[in-house]
Amino acid sequence: MNEYISLNKHLHNQDIFLRDQFALDILMGFSSPTKFISSKYFYDDLGSRFFNQIADSPEYYLTACEFEILRSYKQDIAKQLGPGEFNLIELGAGDGRKTKVLIEEFLRSGHKFEYLPIDISESAIFYLSEEFGTEHQDLSFFGIISEYEEGLRWIKENRDGRSFVCFLGSNIGNFDHVNSLAFLRSIWNTLKDGDLMLIGFDLKKDIDILLSAYNDIEGITKEFNLNLLTRINKELGGEFDLSKFDHFGTYNPKVGAMESYLISLSDQTVYIKELQKHFHFQEYEPIHLEYSYKYLQSDVETLAKSTGFKVIDNLYDSQKYFCDSLWQVIKH
Repeated sequence: MNEYISLNKHLHNQDIFLRDQFALDILMGFSSPTKFISSKYFYDDLGSRFFNQIADSPEYYLTACEFEILRSYKQDIAKQLGPGEFNLIELGAGDGRKTKVLIEEFLRSGHKFEYLPIDISESAIFYLSEEFGTEHQDLSFFGIISEYEEGLRWIKENRDGRSFVCFLGSNIGNFDHVNSLAFLRSIWNTLKDGDLMLIGFDLKKDIDILLSAYNDIEGITKEFNLNLLTRINKELGGEFDLSKFDHFGTYNPKVGAMESYLISLSDQTVYIKELQKHFHFQEYEPIHLEYSYKYLQSDVETLAKSTGFKVIDNLYDSQKYFCDSLWQVIKH
């Protein structure tokens, strides 16, 4: 039977707590000289469905490239794990499709492990529990509903043995350089010497390819971004007219990142009931939503070395658009 735990200390008032945190973050973001909404609010149920559609779009090369890597190198990854039991920890598994490639190979090759996905979304953990419980009844599954760092600390305190952490997709790209160093070091702190981590990096490439990936023809990315305003309307009593905003995705070569914005199409004032406050948006004023940093191989090597890891291998797709880098924890 699949199990899970929620580390949310406010579980008895979870909805109220999450709404209050959302409201506070929106107040801070819309009171800033450059307005912003934290990218962590993309992934409510509808936002997650939009993102899955984006991932399947022809322009969004990242998903296909990483699937190619995992399918091509799954046996090599399994061999790197060697004999003995381990904890398979995943940070933000999504719908679990990519992880399934590795899990099925590990099961086929006779590895003994427990799958411990960590996600702030309760619905995501429930989905994974049902998905893997139905298809792989021999899989030991224990979901953790929490922030990444808190979940990793819980595993450190409650599970013995070595760990293999998966941080797939290009999620590390949502952190700027300083925050990526801090985040990776916090992961290092929870792991043991010799533990492994597989981490995904979207590589720098032709800018037109990047622009196309974040501005799909069908407009799914636009709907994904506008859903943030829908969330504010639904959860905080906002009065946003979505037709008065547009999506804009661009590449900033100075920092090496794609940037996503919502652009106000008119001079307008919007009331948010939960905050009892009006917010003014000038015509063509941007709301910053997300950075997605892109990397060179040298960047990957530097990040690993700077945070206490050693690069064991860099695994690429055939076009070298994407890299899943296998790291080992060094603690001596």
